[in-house]
Amino acid sequence: MKTIRIGAGAGYSGDRIEPAIELAQQGELDYLVFECLAERTIALAQQARLLDPDAGFDPLLAERMRRVLPYVGTGDSTRRRLRIVTNMGAANPLGAAREIRRIAADLGLAGIKVAALTGDDVLATLLQRPQQTLDNGDSLAELGDRLISANAYLGAEGIVQALQADADVVVTGRVADPSLFLAPQLFEFGWRADDWTRLGRGTLVGHLLECAGQISGGYFADPGVKDVPDLHRLGFPLAEIDAMGNAVISKVAGTGGRIDTATCTEQLLYEVHDPAAYLTPDVSADFTQVAFQTTALDHVRVQGANGHTRPEALKVSVGFLDGWIGEGQMSYGGPGAVARGRLAEDIVRKRLQLMGVACDDLRTELIGVSALHGNDLGQRAAGEPWEVRLRVAARCASKSDAVRIGNEVETLYTNGPYGGGGASKSVRQVVAVASLLLPREAVTLQVHLEDMA
Repeated sequence: MKTIRIGAGAGYSGDRIEPAIELAQQGELDYLVFECLAERTIALAQQARLLDPDAGFDPLLAERMRRVLPYVGTGDSTRRRLRIVTNMGAANPLGAAREIRRIAADLGLAGIKVAALTGDDVLATLLQRPQQTLDNGDSLAELGDRLISANAYLGAEGIVQALQADADVVVTGRVADPSLFLAPQLFEFGWRADDWTRLGRGTLVGHLLECAGQISGGYFADPGVKDVPDLHRLGFPLAEIDAMGNAVISKVAGTGGRIDTATCTEQLLYEVHDPAAYLTPDVSADFTQVAFQTTALDHVRVQGANGHTRPEALKVSVGFLDGWIGEGQMSYGGPGAVARGRLAEDIVRKRLQLMGVACDDLRTELIGVSALHGNDLGQRAAGEPWEVRLRVAARCASKSDAVRIGNEVETLYTNGPYGGGGASKSVRQVVAVASLLLPREAVTLQVHLEDMA
């Protein structure tokens, strides 16, 4: 039975690059997938493109492509043909495709075919629907000029079209994470778009791989409880998949990390609201009967997924400006550090109130005491730390009010308890995200394909 091998080259925008190189070199892959988008990531990319029309794609695109493109292309008797699928196009897939072609030319790689998939940017469409409501209760009309982005979650269809056009590299904007991995399976095995069982199985493979190092021990290790060997050189996962949609998850031999039923189970449950109805643009997947079986060291067989009719509408992630966050920090050390930190906390709160600084939300905490669990749980710890760091942060409607938050923390140098040091302050604009549903017919896919000269 025919099988294909798909590797996960990234699980988020800033992920490590070295494990992807190992996969390209030693993974005997047919496809290497870089999944690099989150809701806020693409909103920030849209904001960057507003400032520079040539920007808006992943900042690590150039470095990743420069490192892996030499392995892309037609295979021979000793090597499989490797293709790349990625959503690093973010807010500008066409710009990303141009950058990839430029890098290929610099590397002297003739004949590389790069495809860009567009159609996920539906901002213009939503501007014609001002009364449509977001999941936070606001209407698009209420957002007004604060609305900066709207991207529909596309499925595998456009990527399949690009692969049918013989693309070596497919770069997209907002495509659902598992769909990046499902598309090669649809293309290679010729599954029907309504073969819900196989689409459910292929989506499971995508969900297991989409976070890259998480299934091979990243975000899993807990020393003495769940030990992971050589986490400093964690290997990213790959899947060997057959035409029925069953798969074995593994990694390059000799790399760090672990892949077993425990790591696979944690990743299976990650970000899944309803295991019986994991909704994607391609299928409503059912993971309730999934089973894992260890077949060898760092090799786990996965099977048992099912699927049902896909959702009628597409999810749209909407990005909008939502005020400013001002922040200031100050450290206190030595005997009495906690008491001095609490005094500084109280001083800043009262000064902001006296000055009439308008804040929608004000948070003060002592890192190392109350930042994660609050005062009640924090006070249960035995002993008292000899160093703490005060953090004051607030969300404000105006930038000028946000600036005053950090300024007041900094003044603790000479206007607060003794021994403060290491002050820092910052102000950043808030890019918030919300969601809505859009009919499929309101979205138009387009594949742009060009060959390298």
